[in-house]
Amino acid sequence: MTITLQTGFRALPLPLAQLSLAAVLQCGQSFRWSVFPLSHNIPNATLPQFEYRLCLRDRVVCLRQSTDTLFYRAVFPTPASLSEEIKRSAETLAWLRDYFQLDVDLLKLYDEWGELDPVIKRLKGRFEGIRMLRQDPFECLLSFICSSNNNISRITKMVKALCTEFSPALLSLPSPELEPQERVHAYHPFPPPSVLAKPEVSITLRKLGFGYRAEFIQRTAQMLVEVHGAAQSSYDTMEPAEKWLLTLRSLPTAQAREELLKFVGVGRKVADCILLMSLDKREVVPVDTHVHQIAVKHYGMTGSSKTRTNMTPKLYDEVNNKLASIWGEYAGWAHSVLFTSDLKSFSTYGLLFPSPSESPSRPSEVPLVSSVVLPPTPSPSPSKRKRGQTTRDIETSNDKVSVLKIEDVPPEELTSLAERVKRRRRTPGRSPL
Repeated sequence: MTITLQTGFRALPLPLAQLSLAAVLQCGQSFRWSVFPLSHNIPNATLPQFEYRLCLRDRVVCLRQSTDTLFYRAVFPTPASLSEEIKRSAETLAWLRDYFQLDVDLLKLYDEWGELDPVIKRLKGRFEGIRMLRQDPFECLLSFICSSNNNISRITKMVKALCTEFSPALLSLPSPELEPQERVHAYHPFPPPSVLAKPEVSITLRKLGFGYRAEFIQRTAQMLVEVHGAAQSSYDTMEPAEKWLLTLRSLPTAQAREELLKFVGVGRKVADCILLMSLDKREVVPVDTHVHQIAVKHYGMTGSSKTRTNMTPKLYDEVNNKLASIWGEYAGWAHSVLFTSDLKSFSTYGLLFPSPSESPSRPSEVPLVSSVVLPPTPSPSPSKRKRGQTTRDIETSNDKVSVLKIEDVPPEELTSLAERVKRRRRTPGRSPL
């Protein structure tokens, strides 16, 4: 095992097969992680390629990852003594183990799923390290209210706007790779229920582009505060309503779901996402038309794998029961592997070599020849929608690169560019390029 030291970071030995930050933090579970590409003077597959940052209540957690190590550090708004630093570091490590559920052996789960399901067995080598997060229930609840009729890119922007508007910045940090302007980024914690419960919140959210979700967020926060209590201590501690949401982890799945369905804007799918991603209900499989298409394509469900089908309660239960019966106790975790593998934005995930027949639009989009799995390069700004282009197309079109392994390329396609140009020139009516 090789651990490459990262200045200011502590090292936790952890292979990519147990956790891939590139997949887990960008596949639609959490929407608040910032991603920064790292540059290296000498290309080295063992060095981290990205830094990921998340603002908690009292600190900003920064993560980097190599093939066999997770590097972490936490930045606080105020300095601390040596003893306090040691305590803070232990707290950050405990949070990481809890948040990524590192007590669960993912390699063992993949082996078990592979024995039960040939589809996951085929995906295992390429889509490794995908596990479920154990998120803060209140943040997860409001994030998935934002997910209604939405895509990952827009949900991320909405959640960021929610934090920026209603939560004061905890601290500011420069980019990990200093740019000429030394760009500084402000980090905001997720706002608590008492702040979002105020009546004027929905008006502000409407102006920020939340649409009908604005009322859902404000009314859900208001319901929590009215029933379970408002803040009774400082801003950086958990409110009574947030503590109550944590108690749902100890309830049976059906009972916890019933409680969630009482909130405005929470239907069956949103409730199941919250159950799976923050309330320890690992057997729950959230179902939408995307998951239904996967079930049709791979698992013999009736319907079309190419066209959307109206998701009725009956169909929801059929798909849920079918997939749960195949994958067992950790069905929700297995579902996340299939869901991620089917996302267009992950079409190049785990593949190493760009196709000689296609060129990316920007040099930064070329996948590095590395055993480290890389996420898509974030676009500097949202693309304008072209006529006939769907929202989902916009989300993925800027990072679409066709890649494949060199041994998979037929010999006839390895002809040099010069030879292809010569053939075109000899063909009447053909352009040289």
